Amino acid sequence: MKYFKPLILYAIFLLILLGSNTFFEITLYNFLAQALLFFTIVCIPIWRTNRMSYVDIGWPLGLVLLSILSFWFFDGNFIRSVICCGALLLVGLRMGVGAINLWRKGHLKREFPRYEYQRLIWKKENKTNVPLALQVDAIVQGMANASFLSIPIFIISTNDNPDFHPLEIIGLFIFVKSFILESVADFQKLDFLLKMKRNGLKNKVCNVGLWKYSRHPNYFSEWMVWNGFIVASIPSYMALRPSESLYIWVLLGIGLIFTSLIMYSTLVYKTGAVPSEYYSALKRPDYKSYQAKTNRFFPGPIKK
Repeated sequence: MKYFKPLILYAIFLLILLGSNTFFEITLYNFLAQALLFFTIVCIPIWRTNRMSYVDIGWPLGLVLLSILSFWFFDGNFIRSVICCGALLLVGLRMGVGAINLWRKGHLKREFPRYEYQRLIWKKENKTNVPLALQVDAIVQGMANASFLSIPIFIISTNDNPDFHPLEIIGLFIFVKSFILESVADFQKLDFLLKMKRNGLKNKVCNVGLWKYSRHPNYFSEWMVWNGFIVASIPSYMALRPSESLYIWVLLGIGLIFTSLIMYSTLVYKTGAVPSEYYSALKRPDYKSYQAKTNRFFPGPIKK
């Protein structure tokens, strides 16, 4: 049971979506599509290689699937659907294309440090069946696409009101700004690594641009991307009330809150900041000094 415990919360909210009058059909199709995607390009490669890194391909491509299905199934306002599903498509393609490029160059032939860190956690939790733990962790990523991450997208896509609420504009602004900052952070780090390689320098700390103000500006921006979706979904969520029972409607609202919390927890503790810093502190001599001066997740001024 301890191996499957991480799946429980995702399964509960998947069942809530299946119990919805509005979202039953799309949830069923999305679940089956995510299951097929993850089984073929994530679970089987993990089983064959004993490496978790294939999740980095499956998760963003699952977002692409989610965006296409949401646009196809719902007949909400066309402009709103195009903006919402198009934004999600950008998120999925940006990360998916990058992951496929890493696979093409052979980088997935070794396990990423953040997934190596998971094995340390499993050892502490006395999870000795590593192949099973790998599969469950991969399924959790697919269940996220089938449950929590689909909630704000489904809700926005159902809204047929031609008028846009100020919160939708604010949510779109948060998304656009965060998407740009995440891309800038990734390019700044890539440029830094290329410069270090040209100069023959190794194990240096990237503390340029946005990385001066947060040790993980890309993770923070990714979190804010999803907060943008959540903020934008609030007017559509309020408009959904007549179509759903009070019980399901309240639970969907709780699901929106959990979407932000789960993304934060994942990006900081599970596969984000904490795992990557564990190895950075061991590998890079100046990293502890960088940790002392720079906020971990939320951007802020350089500490003296």
